[in-house]
Amino acid sequence: MPSTAGGANPSNESSSVAGVTAQEAVEIAAGYAFDGPALDLGALLWDGQCLPGAQIRIPLAMLNRHGLVAGATGTGKTKTLQLIAEQLAAQGVPVFLADVKGDVSGISMPGEAGEKVAERAREVGQTWEATGFPSEFYALGGIGTGTPVRATITSFGPVLLSKVLQLNQTQEQSLGLIFHYADQKGLELVDLKDLRAVVTFLTSDEGKPELKGIGGLSTVTAGVILRALTAFEAQGMGDFFGEPEFDTSEFLRAAPDGRGLVSVLELPAVQDKPQLFSTFLMWLLADLYNDLPEVGDLEKPKLVFFFDEAHLLFNGASKAFLEAITQTVRLIRSKGVGVFFVTQTPKDVPGDVLAQLGNRVQHALRAFTPDDEKALKATVRTFPHSAYDLAETLTTIGTGEAVITVLSEKGAPTPVAVTRLRAPESLMGPVEAGALEGAVKGSLLYGRYAEAVDRESAFEKLAARAASAEVEAAEAAEKPAAGPAGQGREQGRGSVVDQVVGSGIFKSLARSLGTQLGREISRSVFGTARRRR
Repeated sequence: MPSTAGGANPSNESSSVAGVTAQEAVEIAAGYAFDGPALDLGALLWDGQCLPGAQIRIPLAMLNRHGLVAGATGTGKTKTLQLIAEQLAAQGVPVFLADVKGDVSGISMPGEAGEKVAERAREVGQTWEATGFPSEFYALGGIGTGTPVRATITSFGPVLLSKVLQLNQTQEQSLGLIFHYADQKGLELVDLKDLRAVVTFLTSDEGKPELKGIGGLSTVTAGVILRALTAFEAQGMGDFFGEPEFDTSEFLRAAPDGRGLVSVLELPAVQDKPQLFSTFLMWLLADLYNDLPEVGDLEKPKLVFFFDEAHLLFNGASKAFLEAITQTVRLIRSKGVGVFFVTQTPKDVPGDVLAQLGNRVQHALRAFTPDDEKALKATVRTFPHSAYDLAETLTTIGTGEAVITVLSEKGAPTPVAVTRLRAPESLMGPVEAGALEGAVKGSLLYGRYAEAVDRESAFEKLAARAASAEVEAAEAAEKPAAGPAGQGREQGRGSVVDQVVGSGIFKSLARSLGTQLGREISRSVFGTARRRR
């Protein structure tokens, strides 16, 4: 494993590698000798040797300064996530993991001892013991194995929904106006059919006058949004939106033994819908940001959130969306939440977001094409100056090895260290389907969130309004001709009014409008609604 400095002479003394003295290895190791609690990642690699006495670590208090785990496919990113998650849970910190490929569920079960695991443990100075960690399993909308995670359309908000629907910036702004209209009129947007009903109403003959009152929203744009919603719902996406809405504070729990709970969002059933699950992950993070109080710097984070396949979140994102992500990542640190983005290269993450990521674990990169070469050079530039020739090192390190720099206890970057990582102590692979199903059904949360609830909201209210209008029209057509002084006309009018006003539907609609008319829901930087607890 080369650790050469560019331009150095490889014929130098045996205690050095191409002009890099052994003293530099000592200095690197000293940069990771923290006093407080820390996570052990592995052992320093130097001059082709693994040095178990030189442990590479991350201070626990710095996990809320965010991080990046990057590397080509098959280089060990998932095992790195598992390793970090295990140690966080062991120190009482809850963890959220997105399981895109279905191979993270093994964190709930003890690992399997073997020759390779034993060899890795010896190399890095690890005392390995098979251990499973307390876990909860979730699934988006209940598609797949896990407690269903749903969001209401109102809480999801127009910015995130525009990303899912692949709307352009103008259409995103128009969708925001539709949300504003629904808020003001007391039309609760719980699921997709509610939003579709509101847009359908606004594009109908009856609703067009209302549409004109919403500044900047054209009939054509509303029609585009309606078609996007209809197509999205036809693809079976309606299950992700509705009630009971998931309370993201569930992610902050500890197990009875004091270890942090590992929340695993199982995504294999929707991995062919990457834009949906990446945006849903952003909603979970934004919801936490909205609800958690400011706490400043803590001795350990309240939660560490791993955002897998992060590049999918940023692909095709609008300027407003990127600004909202940047603001959320920057400010959520003070609420005790750390975020690790997981992707292939740092260039997948916008510069303003990348600048917020203080802890870096970079696995191997490939350099087969000109684009690969460009990505490699860009990655090297994101690291502090080091004794290594990183361009060479990043293309030659093996699976389970990485180039690391983190923030010290004082918040300063540590020296760049090429590291052989420890082996996870939990199962490195998926648990059996039956065991996973049993864990889900045995969870106390399953009974709380499993069954979808379809209460009265915008769709039902607009349907009731249309039905009332039809009743009035039919009664008006059948009312008797006017008698002396219009007596018949007054009697006919009274019968229609009595019928409509006396109906349960009308009373429910009036009651809702009376309490919500003119009151707009308070929204965050993403346009997501703040949940009232």
